[in-house]
Amino acid sequence: MLLLLTETIELYRRAFRKTGQSLIRGWLTMPAVVGFGCLLVLAAQIAAPLGMVGGFILGAANALLVGATLRLIEQSITHARVLTVHDIRESIGYYFWDVIGIGFVLWLPLMALDMSLQANPYGQFLSSAVLLLLFLVLNPAPEVLYQVRHDTPLDAFRISYAFILENWIEWFLPFALILIPTVLAPMGMQSFFSLSGRVGRGAGLDFFQLLVLPFGILGSWLDYVGIPPSVSWYLGLLLTPALAVAMLVFRGHLFASLHGFSRRQRRFASPVN
Repeated sequence: MLLLLTETIELYRRAFRKTGQSLIRGWLTMPAVVGFGCLLVLAAQIAAPLGMVGGFILGAANALLVGATLRLIEQSITHARVLTVHDIRESIGYYFWDVIGIGFVLWLPLMALDMSLQANPYGQFLSSAVLLLLFLVLNPAPEVLYQVRHDTPLDAFRISYAFILENWIEWFLPFALILIPTVLAPMGMQSFFSLSGRVGRGAGLDFFQLLVLPFGILGSWLDYVGIPPSVSWYLGLLLTPALAVAMLVFRGHLFASLHGFSRRQRRFASPVN
């Protein structure tokens, strides 16, 4: 047990160190995310009066901006140079069809689930349970999308599921730690299920949810340390893009360290041995 704890701490230490280096190289990703958010708000306003057509337009805009964000995260992780404005322009269009494919495969069964549970007295509970399961099983889907070769969305789901089965402790432990103030707060578990349900519905590939989750975590921590709500809300808006990018970069490095390696293999490769 002590050896496992030491290895896990070393795993996170390396991931944090690499995250810091990547954030220095890819700092432009933070203002890019702010700009992408403004573009998606504009797209939502344009799509709102267009009904179903507007929904497709908004879905395409979301896929375009999520794909671009993941491309910038990928470059921050893998490139040795500092990102430039050219990289932001070049990121547009990357992983567009991957995000569309995953969203479409999830959309049909979730729509059927929502319709079938409308008259069920336990519908809300069952829906929350399914979305929580999706949140857990498909949590590494964004990293699978840009780090692992996959031929179909179902292949990406399979890889994500297998990864969680093998690495659920190492993958979820950092997330559980930063969620402590959220869970301990009044109505904290309800807030967690609400957040996980929204993220699970989009397999982590909804642009607004990439920001809502860090914003909620930041708000919980600021409340926990006694920052007044009138101040914490503005601090949350200011710091959310940086936290969102930092979380995505850390997840990317952690995924790269875990995927394809068993605990035994990591033990032999670990510098603590």
